[in-house]
Amino acid sequence: MSARLGFIMLVHTALDRAVQVARYVASAGSPVVIHVDAKTPAASYQAMVQGLADLPDVRFCRRHRGEWGTWSLVAAMQTATEMLLDSFPKVERVYALSGACMPLRPVAELAAWLDRHPDTDFIESVNVADVNWTKGGLHEERFTLHFPIGFKRNKWLFDRLVAAQRLLRVRRDMPDGIVPHMGSQWWCLTRETLEAIFRDPMRRPFEQYFRRVWIPDESYFQTLVRLHARRIESRSLTLGKFDHTGRPHVFYDDHLQLLRRSECFMVRKVWPGADRLYQHFLTPREAGSDAEPQPSRIDRHFAKATAQRVRGRPGLYMASRFPVKNRENGQTAEPYSVFQGFTEVFQDFEGWLSAVANCRVHGHLFAPHKVEFANREKIFSGGLSDSASLRDYNPRAFLTNLLWATRGERQCFQFGPGDTQGRKFDLLWLMASDSNAQISVISGAWAVPLYRSGRQTAEVRREAARLQRIETQMLEILQSPRTRARIRIWTMAEFLENPAEPLHTLFDEIAPHSQARLIRIPDLVDLSGFGTFLQELRNQGMQPVLMGEFPQTPVSPDPSHRMK
Repeated sequence: MSARLGFIMLVHTALDRAVQVARYVASAGSPVVIHVDAKTPAASYQAMVQGLADLPDVRFCRRHRGEWGTWSLVAAMQTATEMLLDSFPKVERVYALSGACMPLRPVAELAAWLDRHPDTDFIESVNVADVNWTKGGLHEERFTLHFPIGFKRNKWLFDRLVAAQRLLRVRRDMPDGIVPHMGSQWWCLTRETLEAIFRDPMRRPFEQYFRRVWIPDESYFQTLVRLHARRIESRSLTLGKFDHTGRPHVFYDDHLQLLRRSECFMVRKVWPGADRLYQHFLTPREAGSDAEPQPSRIDRHFAKATAQRVRGRPGLYMASRFPVKNRENGQTAEPYSVFQGFTEVFQDFEGWLSAVANCRVHGHLFAPHKVEFANREKIFSGGLSDSASLRDYNPRAFLTNLLWATRGERQCFQFGPGDTQGRKFDLLWLMASDSNAQISVISGAWAVPLYRSGRQTAEVRREAARLQRIETQMLEILQSPRTRARIRIWTMAEFLENPAEPLHTLFDEIAPHSQARLIRIPDLVDLSGFGTFLQELRNQGMQPVLMGEFPQTPVSPDPSHRMK
């Protein structure tokens, strides 16, 4: 391969990996000029020089003390580039690398591909007015304010200087003839363009201006190339991805197949410990592919990773990104059904529903005495215990954990005014505001167990009044404009007029893809005399209003014959 393609490399850490990359590139016939940060210990620098001493086309340039976001990085690139152009007159293209970059394809394939694009400079160069990826609160201001110190050196002073300049309405004069552009600092430029930048009569004024620009390595070449390039393709040939905070994604060994599919020539930022990546991609192999780089092939993976990092997975509460309350990406992981009053009016409602709908049907998960898991298991999926005290430590987390641990299986459970409600009905608010919840209520059904208890009406009056107050508040929550759940509410009298119709509707929602039809409905409990029981409550001074109107029967059935 001819030496028409040369490389500059900026290194400050992981010098052993930079040696491997430099050796790989130089062995392919391309000269390399390396800039090692002046902050790197002398012993490490000398070890690197000795490690590459056998390669005559590898040179080391004058060292600058690099600092992120300052002119020092541009000065390092200038020094390395000028040395490469002066030392290797045949070099027609210069490719900028960092010490964390790594070739993904043979250098010969890159050189051949560049030969098919003559007189073209590959550099991401976007007008600052059109840039939407800047992070940290500084956009056009990075060109109009003064930045005499580095952000990482003294963040407090940096912020104070920015605030003071804003207060004083400071605005720097921009040199004539330039329009600020921004982009990745890892470019591939032609000798002609680079020499035009270095020989520009305005070089000194341009440099004086960019010395006080914030992060000039992302704007100096990106701006000046617009003055001198014949043809620009505004893209970097180095694959690099950034997260929502502007930090680069780091590539590890498990990204091997992903990187191979990208067909890109270079990648950054590679973890120094990724032995498998370095071994695979730095093993010499024959060049032959003329495939175009396809970074879009892996874009969706990074978009998904960013979405998961920012929003998380629905229903998953992680310590690493514990969400602000009510700003989660979905409060729960899966659709679920909540029944209020059904076990009170039907015999063995749980067993019937689990049989016809093929779902997991629990009892009262928030019963005061213990958790009533399906089949009354002691320990359920996700290691959840039936202990009421453990559950009540954080009832919301108990429910969200249960739904997360049972993804793929619909959960159904009973919930009523006799259950633990949480502080200020916090638990019901969670379910009512959850779009995954389907809540079905037979209001007033809590009176049925009291009626069937066989106790005197005078004894149950106080309990009936308490349960009615609680259910009244629950219904207010369920009818609030803030609800997002699918909610159906019937009075007990209304429901019992034709129980088959609402059961068919609920069945179709719980098992929408089921081929079976709901043929049998569960048996109702014996409610003969229930209207008289309600009248007796009224006679005792308690006004039951949530059940609807029940007809009275002359004589209540013998309590000894009621189901206990």
